[in-house]
Amino acid sequence: MRRITIEPRPNWQEKVESKGLSIHSLDGRAYWNESACYLWNSAEIETLEAAINELYRICVEATGVVIERGLWERFGIPVAFADLIKNSWESDSPSLYGRFDLSWNGNGPPKLLEFNADTPTSLVEAGVIQWFWLEDQVASGRGRGWDQFNSIHEQLIESWMEIAASERITKLHVAAMTNQPEDMMTAVYMLDVARQGGLECSMIDMSAIGYNPGLGSFMDLANDPIEMIFKLYPWEWMIREKYGREISTSDCLWLEPPWKMIMSSKAILPMLWELFPNHPNLLWAGWEKPGRSVGSFVSKPIYGREGANVLIETADGKTIESQDGPYGDGPFSRRIYQAFAPLPDFQGLRPVIGGWVVGGNAAGMGIREDDGLITSNFSRFVPHAIEN
Repeated sequence: MRRITIEPRPNWQEKVESKGLSIHSLDGRAYWNESACYLWNSAEIETLEAAINELYRICVEATGVVIERGLWERFGIPVAFADLIKNSWESDSPSLYGRFDLSWNGNGPPKLLEFNADTPTSLVEAGVIQWFWLEDQVASGRGRGWDQFNSIHEQLIESWMEIAASERITKLHVAAMTNQPEDMMTAVYMLDVARQGGLECSMIDMSAIGYNPGLGSFMDLANDPIEMIFKLYPWEWMIREKYGREISTSDCLWLEPPWKMIMSSKAILPMLWELFPNHPNLLWAGWEKPGRSVGSFVSKPIYGREGANVLIETADGKTIESQDGPYGDGPFSRRIYQAFAPLPDFQGLRPVIGGWVVGGNAAGMGIREDDGLITSNFSRFVPHAIEN
């Protein structure tokens, strides 16, 4: 693994916009950064792919244990939704995608930082934008022989085809907070791949979803029942909404499924360590501050997002770095602790690897880098390539 500096493509802004990346800059700062790229060899990619598949396997196993033991309180899940989760698990409700955040420099085993199992974004960047960037590098001769760890787009289309066939549903609603540019961009892309998978699709804002108590169904703006819905809206928020309790009695198929509530909580990290202690792809994680043997550690809320309310401390309690956010109190503020795994350092630039899972299988990688130790919503996306 190495980071190189390269020349951005002429008119790169227009190029990425034409492929669906509407937020290539944030608050005047570049978010999509093609003035550099990360280069890998085939052996490293094989290691990374195996780690992603292994992590998903043990997350599935851990989810089954949580459900069997009824550990709802530990995961911040109201017991009223236990049957919803159990039923979706026992009926094998399909899951579409997820993203593991990993710390790795190409040596030793990749280490899991957390699993974005419910509403991961940076999907367009990873699945589409960096692929077309690669094609341009190869065509120009600058990337002669380069490849990419990236079958995200194709696997999404295939997964939608499989879900439609297995569930015998051909109509899909895609829901998001449409006033949020990043969410809207991701939802529009999901609409596109679902259509390519043969589904009849329509977009709806989360606030526009209604409920008909007589039919026991969620409804769209045309007053038609919603049979299957992809929602870019976190489960921990949904179950606390006005019609949250009706989710348990409706016949709507949700993607991601209710059982993803377990994987999407950072409570899965101490659970994984409890079930698979010293696993090569895991870091120590627990509910209490670790002893000195662990060294520096990170504390984070079980439902925090984008680095919010994350704190990195030394073994003797000194703060290394912290980030404010909205998860300091309330129902999502309970914290877990995890051994600190420093990200690779390329002259002050620190990349985190996003390992994508689609349809239960490793599908590709996206890389975001930051000047600090905590990856946030302002961290820059940098493309990657495989050298042959």
